[in-house]
Amino acid sequence: MSKAKILIIDDDQAVCSSLRLLLKKKGYTAHSVNHPSVALETIVEFEPDLILLDMNFTINTTGKQGMALLSRILEDHEDMPVILLTGWATVQLAVEGMKIGARDFLAKPWDNDHLVKSIADILALSPMNILRTKSRFGDSEQAGNFPHIIGISQEFLEVMDIATRVAKTDASVLITGESGTGKEVISEAIHEMSKRANNEFVKVNLGGLSTSLFESEMFGHKKGAFTGAIADRIGRFEKGHKGTIFLDEIGELPLENQVKLLRALQEKTFEPLGSSQTRKSDVRVISATNKDLQSMVNQGAFREDLFYRINLITIHLPALRERKEDIPLLVKHFVKSTCRAYDIDYPLIDDSTMTWLKNQTYPGNIRQIKNMIERSILLNMGAKTLSVKEFQQYSSSQVSSGSVSLPAVGKVSLQDMEINMIKKALAYHHHSISKTAASLGITRSSLYRRLEKHNIPHEPQS
Repeated sequence: MSKAKILIIDDDQAVCSSLRLLLKKKGYTAHSVNHPSVALETIVEFEPDLILLDMNFTINTTGKQGMALLSRILEDHEDMPVILLTGWATVQLAVEGMKIGARDFLAKPWDNDHLVKSIADILALSPMNILRTKSRFGDSEQAGNFPHIIGISQEFLEVMDIATRVAKTDASVLITGESGTGKEVISEAIHEMSKRANNEFVKVNLGGLSTSLFESEMFGHKKGAFTGAIADRIGRFEKGHKGTIFLDEIGELPLENQVKLLRALQEKTFEPLGSSQTRKSDVRVISATNKDLQSMVNQGAFREDLFYRINLITIHLPALRERKEDIPLLVKHFVKSTCRAYDIDYPLIDDSTMTWLKNQTYPGNIRQIKNMIERSILLNMGAKTLSVKEFQQYSSSQVSSGSVSLPAVGKVSLQDMEINMIKKALAYHHHSISKTAASLGITRSSLYRRLEKHNIPHEPQS
């Protein structure tokens, strides 16, 4: 296979020499030009696979020359991968360049490892612009070595094809989709298929992280950094070094913390609270959201520069209603996994029931169908068949749960309500822990903790 060719467009001779030497060591064929006037002609002659483009070519540091040249390049070579090289003063302009079609931007002085990774990732992902009509998974119901990822629909196969391709790079990935579509599952699969698989996969739910604790959680702190910091703490970025960090619900992150996150992603460094020591963090970033980040950017609720930093590749997970042919496979999978977990016989689901299940809308997506199957099985333990009636009971209970008559405020405490509900559920299910936990929507271990906390007897009554 021939070496990838990279064209450097920069007016600084020292920069060009440094980049040529670096790229040659990494196995690339590199060529440089020092003025935009010869850039377009050189592109035609050299036929580069990727361009490194400086934003300024005179003492004027507005970056307008670089933007103008970028527009000309992409006008003539629509799919040409371009990485912008910029000083911090023109980062916002580089973001505008990303809108036009640049693939990435790096601030000067750049980190060599970061630059090389960005080049490798973009070159590896360039074939993804080609429309794919057939997946490497063929007609398989399961995605490679991930038996919990189920589907044969075209929509599913396209998602897994993209995930497989992007996994082999260090590119930042933004996973979008409604709640319950499996964003975390896909992120784990990307990590497991990557070269970072033997290192940590660190999950961070940004929606559940308070503003005041953000820096401590993400970057760690030193003992005494603030009231209550009784010992040193390792942050998520340090824990995820050489691995992957999954930033779930990134659309929930307040603006004041978005700039702190951006700095860590941009500079690949961070400082623990209470420390002046800068630490490097080599993490692959996968983010997820059920929000429309582009709309949030337009409304000023999400930083545009952070938006372009986290989504070199976007993977959109379709809602379950958009991949109905996968529903029977998911039903069978969740029936098997539930029955194996509780060591019970598999109930039969006939064709008419499966058709009914397939035609439901599932606003909660895969998470909802999983809960429906588990509850229906556990509430009908020992049944040889599950009919529409059993699943309708689940659906009606979910709908009616929103209109339950509650005591007036101040009449009863939340703890008393919890104790009363647990006792009622235990009595109704004859003290079966599995059925009681399922009916309450919690795990067996969670139920046991509550029983112990409230000192509720739970042995079957004679």
